[in-house]
Amino acid sequence: MASALSAGQCQLLLEFNDIYYKYPGSTKEVFKNLTCSIAAPGFHALFGPSGVGKTTLAKMMTGDIGGFSGEISVRQIHHILYAYNLERLPGWTSVQEHLAATTPNFNRGKIDELVTTFGLEACMNSRFGQLSLGQQNRTNLARYLLQDFDFLIMDESLANVDEVTKEQIILKMKSMFPHKCFLYISHNVVEVAKFCKQILILRSFQKTPQTLSIQGRDYSNGTPPSNKDLEHTMLEIVNAL
Repeated sequence: MASALSAGQCQLLLEFNDIYYKYPGSTKEVFKNLTCSIAAPGFHALFGPSGVGKTTLAKMMTGDIGGFSGEISVRQIHHILYAYNLERLPGWTSVQEHLAATTPNFNRGKIDELVTTFGLEACMNSRFGQLSLGQQNRTNLARYLLQDFDFLIMDESLANVDEVTKEQIILKMKSMFPHKCFLYISHNVVEVAKFCKQILILRSFQKTPQTLSIQGRDYSNGTPPSNKDLEHTMLEIVNAL
């Protein structure tokens, strides 16, 4: 069931209170009295129509966008990373060389496991610019997962990746990093409903409240949700927009 997000229901790691924001030079509000919260650990989602401000909200979390009124509270989160669709990497080194150069020593033992899960074995000797769009996104996401982070925002990070590989990647992420917090921004209502724990619905500033929270099926391993249960959650998401 969709509900306005409440700060008292659990220990919150990130909370937005009464955020008001307009793009520079614009008279149109993006956020008006926006209040929402995210608890961790877990694989969560930020879902909403194009142009509603999902990326803007994500960049407020990272501190890349300011100039808003209201308050953002962060607790027990020291490293927030932001990965996005079609992010470019240096094109003059191979994938293998790049991962080796950018991975901290304490995470080097995870490289081979992620490369296998992400289906990147055949790409390791190729330069980034030689990869397909899906391979580029997989490489970039693997690079972020090998960093030191508490909270990873994935802004369409699995776009152009086939559904089988995408499921394999998400399940591996959930099993390898059970104590991390992920915020997945996607337009795919099926995968959001199936894999995510908390789904934040971001709506137009003209709607009150501007955010709603829906409980996803949070599929990890074992028996996947039934079609009936999955369709029920998808309908909740669509009706909340």
